[in-house]
Amino acid sequence: MWPMRVRERGEDIRRFILDHVEKHPNDVSRLASEHFKITRQAVNKHMRRLICEKSLTETGETRKRIYKLASLLEWRKVYDIVPDLEEYVVWDNDVSPILGTLPENVRDIWHYGFTEMLNNAKDHSGGTLVSIRLSKTAVTTEMMIADNGIGIFKKIQQAFNLPDQRYAILELAKGKLTTDPSRHTGEGVFFSSRMFDHFSIGADQTWFGHKFGDDSDWIMEWGNAGTAVFMDLSNHTSRTSVKIFDQYASPDGDYGFNKTVVPVKLAQYGNDKLISRSQAKRVVARLELFKKILLDFTGVPTIGQAFADEIFRVFANEYPSLEITPIHANSEVLRMIGRVKNEKLANETTVTDSSPSREET
Repeated sequence: MWPMRVRERGEDIRRFILDHVEKHPNDVSRLASEHFKITRQAVNKHMRRLICEKSLTETGETRKRIYKLASLLEWRKVYDIVPDLEEYVVWDNDVSPILGTLPENVRDIWHYGFTEMLNNAKDHSGGTLVSIRLSKTAVTTEMMIADNGIGIFKKIQQAFNLPDQRYAILELAKGKLTTDPSRHTGEGVFFSSRMFDHFSIGADQTWFGHKFGDDSDWIMEWGNAGTAVFMDLSNHTSRTSVKIFDQYASPDGDYGFNKTVVPVKLAQYGNDKLISRSQAKRVVARLELFKKILLDFTGVPTIGQAFADEIFRVFANEYPSLEITPIHANSEVLRMIGRVKNEKLANETTVTDSSPSREET
């Protein structure tokens, strides 16, 4: 029993070192010593073992020594985008063996994300080549899938006649968006973005991404042609694809994709404030496809009365069965939403009070 406890503690110490070395390349030994209340000499024994196992690398000498996660593998392959390119064949023959031994839940997430993204490149990019790059350390695995096609945001913009590619990102973030509904459900990007630790898409001067545990999506400038999808995941995460699907399923047990999170900030263009009904209509477009809607107001300092009225009165009245909830809204935004809802309630009360009674009729 005692040797087993010693072995388990040693594994905990080495896992701690691997998990923290990226942020503490110079002092991870000190950090582990303080965390486990053991000597630096004891920690160094574990460091030497990780180096011998080729999980860590070291450079420099004595106090200037720097530790980094060692690359366990680097793999890249380019495929022609042709009709007989099948994502499950590439997974079975190439990617799955390269990934190597991983917990079942981790492999399930990679299987879902990889096959969905490769299928998108094949069916939607309009390109001729797709490149897959994979790298793995003792802690994480990263993958990039890049094509030389039209670019996903431009494709969506053209297919839905949108005035700007930023609105294409807004629609993509909602989920249930596809340019080919007969062959796709439009769920792949949404669920992949929620499963991985980090998920991002670069295309057409724009980079759209999501970090696990953060309701917010983000966008940045991107300079490459085509579309590149980046995914990374801890090799030891306890997350499961089933739990992610369940988070966005209906509570009534029908297991449908009925919940979405909408990054409201993406409806802004440049320095424009969210004040108009046309902007609000961009936000609520296609939301009738869901049952529960979380409107994420992160990064939105203020909204106008018309914008709020269009969402929380006009759209809400048109679809009364929908549950619309604002999240991450500041006090000013909440005050405007509350004002619109109070006006809506007052109008409904006035209509009820002015209705003729049975005696009057």
